[in-house]
Amino acid sequence: MKKILLLSVAVAAMVAGTASAADLKFPPGQDSKFNWKSYDDFKAGHADLKGQELTIFGPWRGEDEALFTSVLNYFTEATGVNAKYSSSENYEQQIVIDTQAGSPPNVAILPQPGLLANLASQGHLTPLGDDLAKWVKDNYGAGDSWVSYGTYKGKDGKEAFYAFPYKADLKSLVWYVPENFKEGGYQVPTTLEDLEKLTDQIAKDGGVPWCIGLGSGGATGWPATDWVEDIMLRINTPQDYDHWTTNELKFNDPKVVAAIDEFGKFAKNPKYVDGGVAAVASTDFRDSPKGLFSVPPKCYMHKQASFIPSFFPEGTKLGQDADFFYFPPAAAHPELGKPVLGAGTLATITKDSPAARAFIQFLQTPIAQEIWMAQSGFLTPYKGVNKAAYANDTLRKEGELLTTATTFRFDGSDLMPGKIGAGSFWTGMVDFVGGKSAQEAGDAIQKSWDGIK
Repeated sequence: MKKILLLSVAVAAMVAGTASAADLKFPPGQDSKFNWKSYDDFKAGHADLKGQELTIFGPWRGEDEALFTSVLNYFTEATGVNAKYSSSENYEQQIVIDTQAGSPPNVAILPQPGLLANLASQGHLTPLGDDLAKWVKDNYGAGDSWVSYGTYKGKDGKEAFYAFPYKADLKSLVWYVPENFKEGGYQVPTTLEDLEKLTDQIAKDGGVPWCIGLGSGGATGWPATDWVEDIMLRINTPQDYDHWTTNELKFNDPKVVAAIDEFGKFAKNPKYVDGGVAAVASTDFRDSPKGLFSVPPKCYMHKQASFIPSFFPEGTKLGQDADFFYFPPAAAHPELGKPVLGAGTLATITKDSPAARAFIQFLQTPIAQEIWMAQSGFLTPYKGVNKAAYANDTLRKEGELLTTATTFRFDGSDLMPGKIGAGSFWTGMVDFVGGKSAQEAGDAIQKSWDGIK
């Protein structure tokens, strides 16, 4: 969701029709990295859908829309269904309007579990069944986590599985330049404690460990929330994290204050950040990784999500000129396993039909994920895909983090009320870096939450 604030937004669009073999990006059967059997089996089992209509509404526009369409073409070619995909600049509001007006699409794909939970409670979503929930649990990395994000209370108050996870984003990454690490004699840390030691060692050697930029116009402060969320998952239980996003665990609770303080160890030490502490809040997040590529380097590490290479210098070769490592877990909390922070889109049925059911079944096939994997911008926790289908080694490594995660949690600020997650949490982190204590920042954010009626 934060990326949507930052990247250009296209106008509403619609693509429609059935596809022929000529419309398929990769000819079936001609590349061994794809699971063509899954496509053939799906096609053989859905020959009775030809001519049916299917409407799909989702968040993808521009390049992402073209990529999704390249996947949708395989569904339409296999089934003969006349599928129409549309989106809107304000898709979150549009789906509410459409469902309340009684004119929903057959399938709605959205990145907000909270919004989907509201739609389910109002009776606008169709349960997908316990069998599919079990399938996700068994076949996805951190499967229990993904099932929980698709499970909501319906209008009758009973919980059911409503949303199938398709396409994920990854945040628990630290970017670096391998050559700089090699010249400095530094090793990739495997624990949070080792990351702290590495940070201190780089500073003692006369270097600057981190580039951190919180600037983002009206959204200034949001990169700090990712830091705090990742740290929360490494020093507190997943249940604590969940309770924090709903305010059952208060923002000024010692557990949350400790996570903010941990972020401060990196961001509030003038020896640890490029430009000193004063530069943290003023540096635009898009500019902040540039210090990695200076000669000599202005910094050695930059924590940011999987999209940040879009802002690396032109011609940067991922895996060579720049690489990433997993933001490591705390050795002091081995019971927390390997948590991953991110986001993702969830597919739901908002107007039931045989074609809608078939489309959800299609998303379960490896081919429905591999086609997008082989292009760009797609990660999946599905363990059944062929990882060789990823377009490059960087995406493949990111995908492996998702399939091997023990816990997956959505970006916490996106789960909070907008006044908090896209308001006082952002400004509170700027105030914290600017001089407030973690306790003072937590108190202020909690006061803001208490003021919500």
